[in-house]
Amino acid sequence: MPTLLDRFRQGLARTRESFAQGLRGALGRGRVDAELYTELEALLIAADVGVAATEELLDAVRARVEATGLSDAAAVESILKQEIARLLATAAEQSPRAAPEHGPEVVMVVGVNGVGKTTTLGKLAQREQEAGRKVLIGACDTFRAAAAEQLERWASRAGVDFVRQRDGADPAAVAYDALQAAIARQVDLVLLDTAGRLHTKQNLMEELKKVQRVVAQQVPGAPHEVLLCLDATTGQNAIRQARLFDAAIGVDGLILAKLDGTARGGVVVAIARELRLPVRMVGVGEGIADLVPFDPEAFVDALFSPASASPAGRT
Repeated sequence: MPTLLDRFRQGLARTRESFAQGLRGALGRGRVDAELYTELEALLIAADVGVAATEELLDAVRARVEATGLSDAAAVESILKQEIARLLATAAEQSPRAAPEHGPEVVMVVGVNGVGKTTTLGKLAQREQEAGRKVLIGACDTFRAAAAEQLERWASRAGVDFVRQRDGADPAAVAYDALQAAIARQVDLVLLDTAGRLHTKQNLMEELKKVQRVVAQQVPGAPHEVLLCLDATTGQNAIRQARLFDAAIGVDGLILAKLDGTARGGVVVAIARELRLPVRMVGVGEGIADLVPFDPEAFVDALFSPASASPAGRT
């Protein structure tokens, strides 16, 4: 059975291939000098850690090296790992959910077109169902062709309830129906899929606000969480998306999809530093079980693992 570290190694395989190999080469020279820091800077930026985060990390590493008088490059690796883990601590903070006293918990999942939101929501439903919760999915994406059909297949696969309307229906009306069904069926968790929308389109953002208002009328405090799904392969553009969604509707946490599809998985570090929003989950593969809780320690250990490292039981 793969451990969480194994799952992160799998998801970061493409990133590790370049980062870990370059790191071994830089540290292998054995000297702590300006050239070493230049090589580390290039490696971090290539992994999409971002310029600001890279500068902050290396400034902290330099200060600690100078304070301790270290001269062995190998010791720098440990310090760099610790500093990355420090930045990621914000991304792991789990702000307490406002658990409803009456009615189901309601979670809205939002994001732009093509980030893997619907697939991610299906995987999330599977996780929650396996944890013993009764789950219902509301198909509020009524505009994308075959969106409801795709989501219905995921709901069936996960063994959870599903509510939809005709194509082109008002998304807020679907949310209303989903909440009514959830209350009647004594559901624990409602996951609302929303249409992938351009974060620059104000009218579409207003539609999301309408969904928020409608569910708040059905269950006090709902939606209890708004999760923004981001595509790890888009790199720094994901940060801009998150800022605009947060400003428009308020975002409580992030799900980073397709981490396995990029060689620039360091974007997680940039997101943690820039947004100060908790990363709830990350996608590390295409299977229904390949959505895992974000764990900074496992992430950093996997990032620094030799490129040849394989999950237990695999070669």
